[in-house]
Amino acid sequence: MPGASCAQAARRDGLRAEADKDGKPMKIVMAIIKPFKLDEVREALTTVGIQGLTVTEVKGYGRQKGHTEIYRGTEYAVSFLPKLKIEIAVPSEIVDKAVDAIASAAKTGQIGDGKIFVYSIDHAVRIRTGETDSEAL
Repeated sequence: MPGASCAQAARRDGLRAEADKDGKPMKIVMAIIKPFKLDEVREALTTVGIQGLTVTEVKGYGRQKGHTEIYRGTEYAVSFLPKLKIEIAVPSEIVDKAVDAIASAAKTGQIGDGKIFVYSIDHAVRIRTGETDSEAL
């Protein structure tokens, strides 16, 4: 309800497990990707109708196990590699499109391409308008 405070909207709507007030499940798609793949991933998501995402610079390691670098003649082991974490909130009916878009755009075929995780959203609120759940996405 526009005009209601976020707290009022949350109390009115209650917390719903994995679905908005219309019964439509909402999801977060979170992906860890190589930094140079961000523009391709963003473009791929735009083509499937996703208009916004959050990007965070992160570091991590997996099977790739880091690498060595030489700085001023000395070799250093770099254990954590720079990655980007992208997060998008979507209605569940477009999760597969989002995952496919990210996977195809981020893939290089090399170790360290990343991972994609999907998890449920209990509740969402657009701060500016007070819209909730799927209207807030």
